[in-house]
Formats: sequence, C-alpha cells, structure tokens
Amino acid sequence: MGTLYLVRHGQASFGADDYDRLSALGHQQSVRLGEYFKYKGVTFDAAMTGTLTRQIQTLAGICEGMGVESESERSEAHAVASVGARLLWPGLNEYNSEAVIGAIHPHQLEKPDTPELYRQHFRLLKAGLAQWMAGEISPRGMPSYTEFVAGVSSALDHIRSHYDGHVLLVSSGGPIATAVGHVLGTSTDATIELNMHIRNSSLTEFAFTPKHHRLVSYNTLPHLDAPEHASWITYA
Repeated sequence: MGTLYLVRHGQASFGADDYDRLSALGHQQSVRLGEYFKYKGVTFDAAMTGTLTRQIQTLAGICEGMGVESESERSEAHAVASVGARLLWPGLNEYNSEAVIGAIHPHQLEKPDTPELYRQHFRLLKAGLAQWMAGEISPRGMPSYTEFVAGVSSALDHIRSHYDGHVLLVSSGGPIATAVGHVLGTSTDATIELNMHIRNSSLTEFAFTPKHHRLVSYNTLPHLDAPEHASWITYA
C-alpha cells in the first residue's frame, strides 16, 4: 500500500496584480514543510505538481527544506535519488476564480483589501462554483467541471498504476478538495466547503492500492504546530 501526500501551495499573493507567486510567508511555509518531512524521514518516489508558478515554487521550497535540490537545479537522474521524478500535470492546476466570479458578476470588483470585500469575494466565488459545477455557467477560458474532475482523477489514476511507495502531490485548494470529494463521493456543496477551508501548505493524506484511494487525513498542519508558527497559518 502506498501513501499519497497532497499539499496545498503556500500562501500566494492574494489581492496583488500577480496572484500566482508565493509570498515571503508562503515560501517559509513550504520550506518548513520540507523540514518536517526531513525530520520524519519521509522520502518520495515521485513528486507531481500542476504547472502554476505557486505550485512549482512550493515544491521547490519543500525540496529546500528537505535539503535536496529541486529538479530545476539538478539533473533528472539525480532528482530520482532524492524526491523522485517530478511530473508536471496540468490537470492539477487551479480553476480561475476571477473567471468564475466574472461569469455571475460581470462588473469589475474592487481589490479585496478589506474584511468586507474579502467576504464578498468568497460569497461570489462559492455561488459561481456551485453554478459551474452544476453546468449552469461556462467561465471564460475554463474547462467544464466534468473536465476539471477528469484532470484531477487522471492524476490519481496515474499514481495508483505507477507507484506503491510515498508520492508527493503539490496543487491547490480546488483540485485537492475535488480529489477528496472524488474519493469520498461527496456532494458538490460539500466539495465547495472543503475547498473554502483548506489552509496554505496543509497536508492531506491518502493511502492507495492499485484499485483505490482511501482518505487518511485532511487539511492538517503538523509542521506548524509549534506556538512560534501560529502566525504562519493562512488560507489564501
């Protein structure tokens, strides 16, 4: 039986012109997670990410914390001896939240830089996700929800068919919540709630065999348990 660790990327640059980059804290979260894996003696047969910058930067931070170089810094043959072969899997990319909101709210929103604007952003996002998942809207430039689920489930299928040890998967809240919902058979409303509450750099653990995945834990932060890391816990 294998173990799959699904990691949400570290804190990104929410509200900035370019969200798709880790903040300084997001990098610290990622490195700290790598230090935790090193402390626990966990190594990986393979590491899989989407193609988004924040996901790739998170994997690089984990590698830094583990004391190994990311694949961009060393040969693939060398990487196999450390964190395994790195696979880029576009099906693990996050949905476009701006496109989801724009499909139900055509007017330009202000940057969410106050608590009220922040709450408004996520109210609209939840409403838009529900309509996208029901097939009622088609956000610009995005796949259908059926295609989105297929992209996530194809990554899980690949892992089951190719590995039987420890595998690291770095993605985002939407794909990880979708993976959990896929394994548990949850409703779309429950999947949205899973998505809304997942924390940056959190760990979700699946046990897997060639036939199925089984949820072991969800949205945990063992690497940030110490009091000095309490301020490092973020959601966006």
